[in-house]
Amino acid sequence: MTYPYTGTELELFAEAVHWKRYALGRLRPYAKGDILEVGAGIGANLPYLINDRVNHWTCLEPDVALAARIFEKYKDDPRVDVASGGTVWSMTNRIYDVLFYVDVLEHIEHDREELARTETLLKPDGRLIVLAPAHPVLYSAFDKAIGHWRRYTRRLLLDITPPGLLPERSFYLDSVGLLVSAANRLLLRQATPTLRQIRFWDRIVVPGSRVLDALLGRSLGKTVVVVWRKPNTAGSPP
Repeated sequence: MTYPYTGTELELFAEAVHWKRYALGRLRPYAKGDILEVGAGIGANLPYLINDRVNHWTCLEPDVALAARIFEKYKDDPRVDVASGGTVWSMTNRIYDVLFYVDVLEHIEHDREELARTETLLKPDGRLIVLAPAHPVLYSAFDKAIGHWRRYTRRLLLDITPPGLLPERSFYLDSVGLLVSAANRLLLRQATPTLRQIRFWDRIVVPGSRVLDALLGRSLGKTVVVVWRKPNTAGSPP
C-alpha cells in the first residue's frame, strides 16, 4: 500500500530557515541514540536535528516519492536510512530512543490511536516528541488545503497522552506569530501562503518570537510542543 502526500507546502516551508533553527533547536537536545522521525517528508528537518550523539536515524515516510528524495540526499550517510511507504504500524523490527513527529500529527485522522502505538516502539526512558500547529481557532483554509485534521492546544495534546508514557514537558513557540495571526490572519488567510509571506514570517516575526517567547516562559505561541517519556520499569534514573 502507498500513502501519497497531498500537501504542497513542503518546499515552501523548507525556506523557513530561521524558524527551523529556532523550533528544531529546542528539540535538538533530545536527538540522541536511535531516532525514528515519523512523516519525514523531504528530509528538511534532519539537518537541524542530527548531531554527533545520534547513532542511527530512520526517516519514516509513507509517500514513496518523497522517501526517494530523502534516500538520494542521505545515501552516503551511514547513520541515516529511509523506511518508505509505511506507517508506525508497519515498524516492527526496531525500538528507538526518540520518536519525532514534526508538523505531522495534525495530518493523521486517528491521532490518539497513532500515539498509542508509539509506546511499543520506544526503549525504556525513550522520548516521544510532538511539534504541531496550535489553537483550533486559527484553523484556516491553508490547514484544510494541506490536509490538517486539526490544530492543538497543550491540553488537547496532553489529553491524548499514550498509555504507558508520562508527560515531561510542554510549551508553545512563536508568540509573535500567534499575535499576528490572531490580529489579521496575515499568514493563514489564503489556501497557500506566498513565498513573500513565508519570508516575512521567517525573517521578521520569528526573530521577534525568539525574544518574546523567552520573556513569556514559552506560555504562548502558534506552535505547541509536548515531550513524553517512557518510564524505565527497571528503576534506572531517566
